[in-house]
Amino acid sequence: MNWDEYDIETIAVRAGQSRTNEGEHSEAIFPTSSFVFDSAEHAAARFSGDEPGNIYSRFTNPTVRTFEQRLAAMEGGERCVATASGMAAILSTCMGLLKSGDHIVSSRAVFGTTVVLFNNFMAKFGVETSYVDLSDLSEWEAAIRPETKLLFLETPSNPLTQIVDVEALAKIARSKGCLLVVDNCFCTPALQQPLKQGADIVIHSATKYLDGQGRAIGGAVIGSEEIMADVYSFLRSAGPTMSPFNAWIFLKGLETLNIRMQAHSRNALKLASWLAQQPGVKTVNYPGLESHPQHELARRQQSGFGGVVSFEVEGGRAQAWKIINNTQICSITANLGDAKTTITHPATTTHGRLSDEDKAQAGITEGLIRVAVGLESVEDIKNDLKRGLA
Repeated sequence: MNWDEYDIETIAVRAGQSRTNEGEHSEAIFPTSSFVFDSAEHAAARFSGDEPGNIYSRFTNPTVRTFEQRLAAMEGGERCVATASGMAAILSTCMGLLKSGDHIVSSRAVFGTTVVLFNNFMAKFGVETSYVDLSDLSEWEAAIRPETKLLFLETPSNPLTQIVDVEALAKIARSKGCLLVVDNCFCTPALQQPLKQGADIVIHSATKYLDGQGRAIGGAVIGSEEIMADVYSFLRSAGPTMSPFNAWIFLKGLETLNIRMQAHSRNALKLASWLAQQPGVKTVNYPGLESHPQHELARRQQSGFGGVVSFEVEGGRAQAWKIINNTQICSITANLGDAKTTITHPATTTHGRLSDEDKAQAGITEGLIRVAVGLESVEDIKNDLKRGLA
């Protein structure tokens, strides 16, 4: 089907579905390691690629394929490659597209483990990474070298919700012969579609909002058929594969993604506005606030502002931990994108492995708290935070 003719709400429920001879309404799960062939000739045709079809669930599985087709349609991409986790998605992108001597330009404002992957592991294979301010286009352009292959970013970023003009950065990437990679975890295709704004690749931790209930680990890479062929080739050989059961869970999550993201965004805006008025709160980071430096860009680039709010409190780590420890409803966990509100201290969790210098450059202070606002009553979440703020 040509899903370009349909709204994203319909795509999220219907795209990619195929039924077996049993005529099931909900998508089937295929928890099998391998697939049986009619003959030796049939097997040879499958393995050679002369005939499409299932071979082995490390790289071909009907449930995983349904998830891939649905998410690709939602993002407006030609192909999706599903992976075992969000970090596996980033790794597969790098290993599939880069070689020794290549160069990455990354925003400083990315998930701490992404920095560890680039600095500690990709560097081992001769791939160097330079870091720039996310929203400063002149820094991006100045950092690009002849050997630069990827520009990597999150928008909004984790945890400061900084934003970059994707369309403008995509023009710079094209002019320099680089691929623009956007981690779309915070917004999801329900609120933002970077491929339609000029990005070449979109990456997801499906663990977050695509699932929406904290049930499974998974990731995804979306882009053109040509680019995804190299990513898929790495996945087929190395095997950082999404399981059929997890793919089925994510399919169920996608069906409600749009209405959940609208609800997360409403709750987060209310909480962020309230936090900005509380004594002891120095700054609140949320794109939906007019005080956010890229508020107008977020309004233009996104259809909603997402569910993640971060704020810095006076008193550093001691006060931040006091607020976190006094919560009774919020879950103290580093995950996000859940129906349940989660709260964490980035400096000692998500970004804890960064050096003090890297934390400072990324704006990760000891007084910073990140809240991924869930679907509970906003008044109850406010009251939960009041205990520590008081």
